[in-house]
Amino acid sequence: MRPLSFDLKALRKHLLQHKIATLPELKSALGTSADLTVFRKFKRLDYLSSYTHRGHYYALPGSSPDDAGLWSHQGVYFSRFGTLVATIESYVNQSPRGWFADELANTLHAEVQDPLHELVHTERLRRSQVAGRFLYTSTDTRQAGDQFRSRQTVQSVPLVADASALQASPDELIAAILLFYSSLEE
Repeated sequence: MRPLSFDLKALRKHLLQHKIATLPELKSALGTSADLTVFRKFKRLDYLSSYTHRGHYYALPGSSPDDAGLWSHQGVYFSRFGTLVATIESYVNQSPRGWFADELANTLHAEVQDPLHELVHTERLRRSQVAGRFLYTSTDTRQAGDQFRSRQTVQSVPLVADASALQASPDELIAAILLFYSSLEE
């Protein structure tokens, strides 16, 4: 007896129609009860798994990612980088200023503490203190230095709407401005 052949088109059609789907939904669309059958078909498709919701959602790429390579549907987030760990690593390495954990969490709509700890522990990212908070930077020494200096400069220049509210002496203000300009690339 010849083994069953499951139609790849049914899988593609379901994902195009619903945008995202869980494994049980995809098994139903293919008419199988085996997870392996879905993943065998997935090998022939370029697909993404969500970096939120423990990777339980799947989608086809090309569903309008933003400039940073992220997109979402019904509160489920996907990244062109794949996993949350890979997305965080890429975001930090591509950033001219590094990232604080709360900034990453807000941008990625996900808890980032455990992935950040893993990335630092495996020496794929660095962590330094800036103004009492941990800044995550590249492992490349030069880039990490640039990211760190950029954050120190931002932290040292006060931002106020009314210049008369500045509590810095003219000499301190000049020093902060000179520090800022020295950190800029030509």
